[in-house]
Amino acid sequence: MKVLVDTSVWSLALRRKEQTEIAQKLADLINASLIVIIGPVRQELLSGISNKDTFLKLKSNLAVFDDLLITTHDYETAAEFHNLCRKHGIQGSHTDFLICAVAHNNNLLIYTTDKDFEGFAQYLPIRLL
Repeated sequence: MKVLVDTSVWSLALRRKEQTEIAQKLADLINASLIVIIGPVRQELLSGISNKDTFLKLKSNLAVFDDLLITTHDYETAAEFHNLCRKHGIQGSHTDFLICAVAHNNNLLIYTTDKDFEGFAQYLPIRLL
């Protein structure tokens, strides 16, 4: 099953020099061609990099992954998910709910270290890796 990787996982894996369990699992998913990325995650990863060479290297490395097309239905589902969670007192970012919606609508697992997703999973039909 394909896996939509959240920014939190990419960031941890890319920041650390030593191999962590998270980075190894990401590498295994990449080697098995199971990775899915969406434009907003790509944007978050590339944002805030002040060194031009570092930016260009990461941009080049990420270029091997095509963005999964985000549809109007995904945005509508994300809004529904936001409203449902908010009704239950759970807050999240627009990107987080978009990740949930895209994963749900495309039958994907979500790989994240962000504990907010555990709260979302109490009310949303998402599956975490």
